Amino acid sequence: MNKNIAPLSTRARNSSMNRFRLLQITDCHLGSSPRETLLGMDTDQSFYDVLATAQAAEQPDMIICTGDISNDAGALSYARFLSMMEDYFPDVPLAWLPGNHDDPDNMLVVGRHPISHSHCVNGWQMIMLDSRIPREEGGRLGPNELARLKRLLDAHPDMPTAIFLHHQPVPVGCKWLDQYVVSDADAFFELVDQYQQVKMISWGHVHQEFYRERNGVALIGTPSTCIQFLPNSDEFKLDTRMPGYRNYVLNEDGSFESEVRRSEAKAYAVDMTATGY
Repeated sequence: MNKNIAPLSTRARNSSMNRFRLLQITDCHLGSSPRETLLGMDTDQSFYDVLATAQAAEQPDMIICTGDISNDAGALSYARFLSMMEDYFPDVPLAWLPGNHDDPDNMLVVGRHPISHSHCVNGWQMIMLDSRIPREEGGRLGPNELARLKRLLDAHPDMPTAIFLHHQPVPVGCKWLDQYVVSDADAFFELVDQYQQVKMISWGHVHQEFYRERNGVALIGTPSTCIQFLPNSDEFKLDTRMPGYRNYVLNEDGSFESEVRRSEAKAYAVDMTATGY
């Protein structure tokens, strides 16, 4: 099991405190039709495998998907995603936000509308940001999202806060990926630095595990439920690690724990020679 645990300073100090269990999935890249593939990988199958792993190991109070739910941005792909989630976690509240492969309008067409703005629970505020630039690979928050973030932080100054977005706000060490860092990350961090209640910032997009701290705030990347990108690679290259997800335990005192878990080893039909997608 591969772990990415927050430092001791942010881990639970009292096992009797109220603990909120959050599960993060990301970059599912589902098609509008069943059994579509991405670089040879059947993204339905890999998603099912991740959900089965999580179902066996977790009892989440909430699930969040941090973008690239779809690979083609079709409304049917979002309906299929919600149906698959319903099969495995029928009674668990769901939140989502768009990635660069997604279409927010088509996300709203489906009958069930997951949480997509912010959510307060167990003394925590969870804020979902939209870093998508239409028809572009890279990310940007822009003045409207930054203003919304400020309003939400101002509204709950004493509530520990987790921020979720799709694109990475800091380089992760892959030159080809890091050209897509949030373009207004400086403005984002200038704002975040003013609010001591922000405990972590988490994203998808990079298809790999990542952890760093900045000014006491945890910066967290989560693996994809399908193909994995090789860490610390200048050029596009796939990794042989299995699809996965991340769990969190959010404690009411503002401390938290986090761990990456992956589905069991399996021979997926992935084109490991691919130079892009």
